[in-house]
Amino acid sequence: MAVDEQLKSELGKQGIVVTSLQELYNWGRKGSIWPMQFGLACCAIEMIATTMARYDMARFGAEVFRPSPRQADMMIISGTVTKKMAPQVVRLYNQMAEPKYVITMGACAISGGPFKQGYNVLKGIDRYIPVDVHIAGCPPRPEALLHGLMELQKKIAGQQLTGEGRPPHLDKDGLGIYPVPVQAAHALEPISNPKAFHLPVLNRKPAAGE
Repeated sequence: MAVDEQLKSELGKQGIVVTSLQELYNWGRKGSIWPMQFGLACCAIEMIATTMARYDMARFGAEVFRPSPRQADMMIISGTVTKKMAPQVVRLYNQMAEPKYVITMGACAISGGPFKQGYNVLKGIDRYIPVDVHIAGCPPRPEALLHGLMELQKKIAGQQLTGEGRPPHLDKDGLGIYPVPVQAAHALEPISNPKAFHLPVLNRKPAAGE
């Protein structure tokens, strides 16, 4: 049962905290995110800058970058993902602790960026693993990464513990391990993971005279 926000505010002034198990659970998760120490290309320099004293990412609840995926629950894809590197990214994602999250940082990680037409560049890591937040730019500044982190925290805070809106790690039928693509003669196989990626549907209206 939801509590009126004004009532909660008034009770708070009296030293009475009213909350729910769901709010408490999500509050703890959003304030204790452990990113993985993992970078791919030039966006990784901006990611590193975000952790330095000027921006201090630790203020927002993402304290220590962990050297092992088994100790981390957030992956920041910071840079170009090549087809040679994509299997390693998926493998690291599979080894991360649940619940886990992914932020794509920069145009290259989102769609291939300026190297999209290259035969060796993956056109978006979301073809193989689910992505929670996309941060546009080439490269995005540290402020953009902080904004992306706060957007992820909002998403975590709004997740349901039960029902259809619950996160995948609370779904007994949820898929936590994704297939690792392999190098084939000309491309990766499979070319995408249907559990994570679906081609966008284009609703194109015919032009006049067609």
